[in-house]
Amino acid sequence: MCDFNNLDEETRSAYHAQLIECADSLGGKNFFLNLLEAIRKNKPHPLVAKTTTFSYANGTIKWNKVIFQDKISLLLKERVNESGRGNFLPKSSDKNYKTVMNLIRTLTPIEFKIKPKNRDDGAGFSVKAFDMISPEQTKINPLFDAIFFCSIETVKKVLNYKPNEA
Repeated sequence: MCDFNNLDEETRSAYHAQLIECADSLGGKNFFLNLLEAIRKNKPHPLVAKTTTFSYANGTIKWNKVIFQDKISLLLKERVNESGRGNFLPKSSDKNYKTVMNLIRTLTPIEFKIKPKNRDDGAGFSVKAFDMISPEQTKINPLFDAIFFCSIETVKKVLNYKPNEA
């Protein structure tokens, strides 16, 4: 999702609809952007919190397993390579294949539940880190990528995108 300008019209529209739906479930675009700003400002990265919780002004994110810094570092490194090869997994002959497979096995069962502080703002939503397309093909979930890693400017661009009317 972070390379939004290079996506086709159909994919852009799908990402836009998905982000709008998530933003609405948190109280709107501004509440969603506040979440992203809080995540970007937090050091160290919120995903390495030992409490498996991240609280921000308008809500919380909870997940069910501690994630260590080495996994986040590897995720950041490999997500850059994903768009070039169309797969998060490197070729099985690559030397870091086993390490990336372990990362995927570690993060795949984790579900991130994002809920607003005020129930009147919305019901919140859940997201997983990866989309398993087949045993040989895995992609980082675009919503997970947008929430935790993409620049806020890119996410704003997706939220404000106007799909072409046919």
